[in-house]
Formats: sequence, structure tokens, C-alpha cells
Amino acid sequence: MAGKYDALCRTIIQNVGGKENVISVAHCITRLRFKLKDESKANDAILEETPGVIKVMHAQGQYQVVVGQAVDNIYDALLAIGHFQAGGNVDPNTGEAIDDDGATGEKKGVLATLIDIISGIIAPTLGCLSAAGILKGVCALIAFLGMPKTDGVYQLLYAIGDGFFYFLPIALGYTAAKKFKCNEFVGMLIGMALVYPTMVNIASPAVVSGAIVTPTALGTVFANTPFAMSWYSTFLGLPVIMPASGYTSSVIPIIVAVWLASKVEHWFKPHCPDAVRLFLLPLVTLVITVPLTYLVIGPLSGIICGAISLFFQAIIGIPVIGGALLGLFVGALWQVLVIFGFHWALIPIAMINWSTLGFDNIIAASWVCSFGQIAAVLAVMLRTKSQKLKDICYPAFITGIFGVTEPSIYGVTLPKKTPFIMSCIGGAVGGAFAGAMGAVTYSMGGMSFFMLPVCINPNATGFAAIQSIVWLLIGAAIAIVVSFVLTWITYKEDEPKEKAQLSEADAA
Repeated sequence: MAGKYDALCRTIIQNVGGKENVISVAHCITRLRFKLKDESKANDAILEETPGVIKVMHAQGQYQVVVGQAVDNIYDALLAIGHFQAGGNVDPNTGEAIDDDGATGEKKGVLATLIDIISGIIAPTLGCLSAAGILKGVCALIAFLGMPKTDGVYQLLYAIGDGFFYFLPIALGYTAAKKFKCNEFVGMLIGMALVYPTMVNIASPAVVSGAIVTPTALGTVFANTPFAMSWYSTFLGLPVIMPASGYTSSVIPIIVAVWLASKVEHWFKPHCPDAVRLFLLPLVTLVITVPLTYLVIGPLSGIICGAISLFFQAIIGIPVIGGALLGLFVGALWQVLVIFGFHWALIPIAMINWSTLGFDNIIAASWVCSFGQIAAVLAVMLRTKSQKLKDICYPAFITGIFGVTEPSIYGVTLPKKTPFIMSCIGGAVGGAFAGAMGAVTYSMGGMSFFMLPVCINPNATGFAAIQSIVWLLIGAAIAIVVSFVLTWITYKEDEPKEKAQLSEADAA
């Protein structure tokens, strides 16, 4: 029996140039992401007229087909019909799944490559990251409502939520290894080495013979600066320099470490005897990679993370206008970044802020602008006389309420141009307010209203604990009003083509 999306998938495969034109296919929240050998063989016009397809995008060296929230089911049907490997490549001659790269496709720029790496590594974890963040927010909420943190319910839920963030390098080690095409368990083992309790607690006080002993630092680099890092042990005489909190919840060190591991593994594999490859290849890879991570990659990553956090704190620290300025830029540009997939570049920055500062301003400001987007869709839906456009607006508005704005962007506001600009203005004004009031998040959360729990300050009580939620809701209301009013005022119905052609003939 044919599946619900089989016909749609056959149309998509045919109009991306056939399965023989597909190098690989993956997906994100709303898009099928193809890497094609020759994008000129794809037929954008037919795809965009196909029911079930919202928009076609060329971005990050990918051919992206936006299909909305049903993307999971459509992707599964696409893999079955096209015989594609999930996230993998297909043979250039037969179109069947293969493990190595096959055709290379079009060369991508540095920024596109970087974003492709970031999205490929972090995207698979987003669902669990969001779920864990929501649980941490729920824990903050029930503690705010009076439940003791010693209660078993609180402790168990918090273990789930905080556990994923604490051991995040292990999960990223797995996804990074898949991205860099090396042994996934080697990637995970590197992550385990980074969060091993003895190393994490190397500078923590310990009980020795009944007395509490605090380790003495053997030395410190960048003393009396925000980049100060000490070392408490050495490796072959070289200092093992670590940030105060170790590498739990970190992002950059594990990604760079696994990239290095992939290079070591690919170099050593041809020289490794088959009889001992099973254990010798991972052993050599780990013995080279893990020490270099602790000695070089980790400290350099710490400096980079510190510099990024200082940059954003410097903006926020500008007297009077700092927070508003950051909120203004994020609120205005987030939806633009979403179009090209460049919003992925800000996710690691937010994760760095959570791990180093304990809070983040970027995701908070971005949350507001989605409401500006759906307000613009609502205005178009109420103003338009086109039933076809109304039929697009209804589902786009509903999915937008739950935080998925791609259908709104590609199906409604961007094709109309002016509503998209008005939504960005609304997002900018609402984001500026939220930023000025200091709205922040304390971990990754869900989309739309599911993100609000992670805005509760777990270390505060009373209004101080929930003030970010209040400021964000007011910022969202501002974005809605500004975007709706501006779109309502500036909206113009497109003239039918026949009428436009007749007017040109009359003028002639």
C-alpha cells in the first residue's frame, strides 16, 4: 500500500534531478537538505508548485526543500523510495547508498562549511537538548513554588535535565565522529575523558585523613585577566591547563578534538596491520588525541570561549543602550539568518554563554522575533482576499505559534517581501525591549512557550526568579503589535497577472 507521502517524494526526487543526481540527503526541523552533483538539473518552479512543498532554497551549498513540520515522515518515505542512506551518500552510478564520499559536489565557502559542520554536529542533539532544558526549567519552577531541592521528585527530574548538559561532550563526541567520518565510540571516549570526575574535580577540595585539603595550583596563565587558567598536574612535564569548571557542558573542545582524532585515524589506518586494527587503531588515536586536547586544544578553546563571552558582555555593558542594542540586532536579524541557515552560528555562542556565564541573552532575544513573524502572517491572512493565500496562512500561523516559523517565512511573508520586513522590524523593537530589561535564558529550551521555563533563575526567589519571563512576554506583545500594525498598513494585494497585462496594453 502506498504511503501518504510517497507521491510527494517521487515528485521531489524527480525534480531534484533524479536519485543519480543526489550526493546525500538529510533534514532539519522543516527542510529536506540535499547535496546535489548539479543543482542546475533541479526544477525549482515545479517543486514550489507541488502541494506539500513550501519553498525551495539554495543555501550552505545545499539544495533545501522546505516541507514544514511533517519533514520527519516525508524524510523517511524519501529514504525508502530513493534507497538513500540516512544522512549519507549514494553511488554516482547506481544511486544506491554507499559509505564514503563519492562525488564531491560543489565547493563551499569557509562560512558555509563551518555552519554545515556546526549544524551537522549539534542538530541531532537539539531534541534532547530542548527536552533536558525544559526539565531544568520545570525544576526551577517547582523549586520557585516551594518544593525543596532535596525532594526525590526534584532530584530525579534534575538528574535527567542537568545530566545531559553535564555530559554533553560525550553526545557531541558521537555526532562529531559521524560528521567527520571516524569511529563514533572513539569520539564518545574522548568526551568521556573530558568529563571524567577525577579531571573535573582536579582543583576541588578533598578529604584526606579526615581533613579538608584544597589543592595548590602549580601555576597560572593569564593571571588577573578574564582568561586566567591554572594547572594542578602535568603530563610529561607539560602543564595540564584547565578552566575552573573543567570541560563539562563544553562545545568547542570536543568538536576540535574529534576533528583531530579523525585526521589521526585516517592517517594511521592504512599503516595499521589488519590483525591488530580492532584495538590498535582506536588506541593510537586516543593516546595522541586526548593528551593534545588537554594540553593544547582545551586551553586554546578556553581562550576563544572567553573572548566570545567578553565580546557579548562588552556590548551588553554599554551604558544605558547595551542590552537594547544586542536585543535589537538579534531580533531584527534572526529571521534573516534562519532563511540561510546562518542562525546555527549563534547556537554554539549561546551554549558557551550558558557554560561560562550561567545565562545567555541571544536566545532570549531571538524568541521574541518569532511572534513578530506570526503577527505579520495574521495580518496578511485577515487582509488578503485570495483563498489560496488564506489556505497557506492558516497552517503557517498555527505552526508559528509553536515556534516553527519557516512555513510563515517561505510560504507567506518572504514571497510578499514587505510583510517580512515588517516582521523583522517588530522583532527588532520587541527584542530591544527584552534586551534592555535584561531578559536571559539559563539553558536550552523548547520552542515558543515551551522555552519559558528555562528563563526562571534557579538561584533567585520572588520576582527576580521570573523577571525574564515577564520581560519576554512583554517583548513578544510589543513585537506582535508593531508587526501586525505595520503589516496591516503596508499590505497590498497582488494584482492578477491578466489584469496587469491588460493595464499595460491600455497604456500602450
